[in-house]
Amino acid sequence: MTDAEVAGTDWSSSELDLIVADYFAMLKEEQAGETIRKTEHRRALMKLIQRSTSSIEFKHQNISAVLAELGLPRIRGYVPARHFQGTIADAIGRYLQVHPDPIPLFANPVTGFTDPQLLFEGPPPTALQINENAKKAFERVARRFDPALRDQLNRALGAAGEEFIYEREQQLLISANRSDLAKKVRWVSKEDGDGAGYDIRSYDPAGSERWIEVKTTRGGSRTPFYLTSNENEVAKERPDAFRLYRVHDFSHKPGLFTLTPPLEAVLQLEALTFRASLK
Repeated sequence: MTDAEVAGTDWSSSELDLIVADYFAMLKEEQAGETIRKTEHRRALMKLIQRSTSSIEFKHQNISAVLAELGLPRIRGYVPARHFQGTIADAIGRYLQVHPDPIPLFANPVTGFTDPQLLFEGPPPTALQINENAKKAFERVARRFDPALRDQLNRALGAAGEEFIYEREQQLLISANRSDLAKKVRWVSKEDGDGAGYDIRSYDPAGSERWIEVKTTRGGSRTPFYLTSNENEVAKERPDAFRLYRVHDFSHKPGLFTLTPPLEAVLQLEALTFRASLK
């Protein structure tokens, strides 16, 4: 069958399964620091699915979009194409059912990004716009492969993100000629435990306290995260001091955006659990 014969037809489930598996194979290579031989991968894939180069490249971008929303790393060269169909989300779901840990959940980020001049800091991301069918398919996958829970349970990832911000806060103050304040920055969650409702006590150059709660993911900026009731209460009680730092794309080239209270103005908060005791 030639490409002309399949042009304009929908991708079959078997074709989608093949390209998703090949994408993850390339992603593992990239995460391991290897050079991806995209041309070789594409040629081998085209022998199996007989789709055009442009069709394969666009499907790779669709996969990147779904993985970014799931909070998984993506291949950096394939920029997410948000207009994906629900069938590609379902194919990724099938792959994750068989390979629930498709890549290591933790890797050290590229060094040097505690330098304030090198870390990308931007605004919070905008809402995702996808069609209803694709949204339903994506939500089915997200429920089975909860990105927020995965990050929450990955304590090594959380500690690495906090250390990352702890060192960066010190560097910011030193750069602002406030070495005196840099010496006072404390990694509260490490020294005192998790009960404070924030992770790092820092300062702005004028000397005002900053109570920083760090949320870290290896996924993209839109990856959801868990916020405890204690953290939310501290944000309400001390809106002047509390700051939520969202560190994303941690394993490759970390990015950051900052949220200030009231958090309800920018976050959709859902009550997921209740503490229960016998009457």
